[in-house]
Amino acid sequence: MEAMTFPRYSPDDIISYLRSHVLAGAEARNLVKSDVFGNPKSEVLHMIYMRVLQKVYGIRLEHFYMMPVNVDILYPQIFEGFLPVCNLYIHMERLLPVCRINDFQIADVLNPKTKRTARFLSGILNFVNFRELRREVYLELQLNYKSAVEKHQQLETANREAAVKLEKLNTVPVEHQAEVKQLTDNIRELEQLLRQDYRRKQTALQEVISQKKSDIAESTRKLNDLKVTMATLKEEQEQLKSKIVESPEELKNYKELMKETVKKLKKSKQEIIEKYEGYRDLVEVLPSCQLEVQLYQKKMERQGTNVERLASVLSEVRNLEDQLESAQIELKKGKTDEMSLKRLVTAKHEKLSTAEIRIKKKREDVEQYKHTVFEYCNRVQEKRGAVYDKVTAIHKEIQQIRFKIQQLNENAEKEEMKAKEIYLNLKAGLEKRHDSLIKTAESYAASREDKIAELKKGLLRVQTPGSSS
Repeated sequence: MEAMTFPRYSPDDIISYLRSHVLAGAEARNLVKSDVFGNPKSEVLHMIYMRVLQKVYGIRLEHFYMMPVNVDILYPQIFEGFLPVCNLYIHMERLLPVCRINDFQIADVLNPKTKRTARFLSGILNFVNFRELRREVYLELQLNYKSAVEKHQQLETANREAAVKLEKLNTVPVEHQAEVKQLTDNIRELEQLLRQDYRRKQTALQEVISQKKSDIAESTRKLNDLKVTMATLKEEQEQLKSKIVESPEELKNYKELMKETVKKLKKSKQEIIEKYEGYRDLVEVLPSCQLEVQLYQKKMERQGTNVERLASVLSEVRNLEDQLESAQIELKKGKTDEMSLKRLVTAKHEKLSTAEIRIKKKREDVEQYKHTVFEYCNRVQEKRGAVYDKVTAIHKEIQQIRFKIQQLNENAEKEEMKAKEIYLNLKAGLEKRHDSLIKTAESYAASREDKIAELKKGLLRVQTPGSSS
């Protein structure tokens, strides 16, 4: 990454790009090549850097003239003139390493040079181009993601609807359950009957095949015997021809007889061959019959499943027909909506053209408003300095008052400790006094009771002599 560089743009390309993409309005119109190259003006470069930062990071122009509140500055008036340059340098120092420029200094803001500024501007333009391209790709990805999410949701809804339809198709309604049971019972009975017929036919075919095989064996044996007899007869004929010389009439008769016998033998041979071929065809047809029976069984099984689904398929077909009709109605509505939307689009295009004109006017108004805001910010800055002086004085007074409050709190704590000690001493003395009072009261009560008892005894003594006299 450290070895990676960026293309160096020509001054004309840089000026044209700044006019078309970075600056706007009067700033773009008043920008000249001599302001940036040859003898660069620091004010113009500051403006370009501010617009770039505004485009990339969204930093407003007011932020460059704001002083940080979280830092205590004794003399803020000193920083007022240097504050925009300092804030610009801080933000550019954060931006340029991203553009692969690591040697940016404060001198490039205060006293710019042509070669360095051209390199800085080409790096910034390269980064801005890259940012715009990546932004377009990101927006396309975002749109594709949104469309994919919508499609996913549509597919999920379609899957749910299909699952509901499958459940409806698989579940037999209560009204047709009895019919379905009857159909299943009938299908089972048909399957049993077909199996019994198939077994019976199979056994009959096997018996016929075995019978035919035995017939074929007998016919082949007879054929072989006939062939042997023919060979022996031919041999005898040749021997007789050589030994016996007969009359021509007898030879003719004998030849005719032999011809008739040969014809009969050929006929019998042909009949045997035809029977053999017929039996062979039957034997060859047997596996095809078995396959047909198996196919028939499979067809019966399929028919059973098809009968079960027939009622559900009919209901689904009716629902689909209703949906088709509703879809056709919606299609007609969609066409009418499309025509109305096209009209709305044309109207909106006209509104957009008018809105662009209004936006241009608003931009000019905004620029004027910014100039007024800058003036107001300068005034606010002056007032802020005065307010800051007052705030610092109030802070000092608050610190003094806090110091006095701390002293008063410490004195109060000390007096409170003394009062607690006095209270404890008084409490201990009162408890001792209370105990002594209780003891004196008890001794006084005991002496009083003794005196009362003595007086009672004295009274009794006085009463007793009077009664005796």
